[in-house]
Amino acid sequence: MPPHTITRRVLYADTDQMGIVYNVNYLVWFEAARTELLREAGLPYAEMERRGYYLPAVETGARFLSSARYDDLAEITAVVGELRPASLRIDYEIHRDGELLVTGFTRHAVTDRDGAPQRPPAWLTDAFKRCLPTSK
Repeated sequence: MPPHTITRRVLYADTDQMGIVYNVNYLVWFEAARTELLREAGLPYAEMERRGYYLPAVETGARFLSSARYDDLAEITAVVGELRPASLRIDYEIHRDGELLVTGFTRHAVTDRDGAPQRPPAWLTDAFKRCLPTSK
């Protein structure tokens, strides 16, 4: 499956006093792209949680190359960058008109409802594998 891309218009509420997207909002955008990536792979978050599995974030990072501003149209791309036995890393890029603005990642543990680490069952691992870049 190729990387999954969503489009989002920058709202005034997304910006800070300088008129640029406040840095923490990029994490919200990462979540939106991650949610749609998994949905596209046939694994809506709600279904995964209904079956007793959760993906808490355990690490995140972002590199800001340029700023998005109010009313910009941002494209947020997500792809599974790494798959381990009980965790995964999702990589992100945010573009505006073809210009790379932000790169980032989130690392997620696979846990049960109580937060105990779990090895994902085959149906969950298969969905994660569908989110790997086609070239892997």
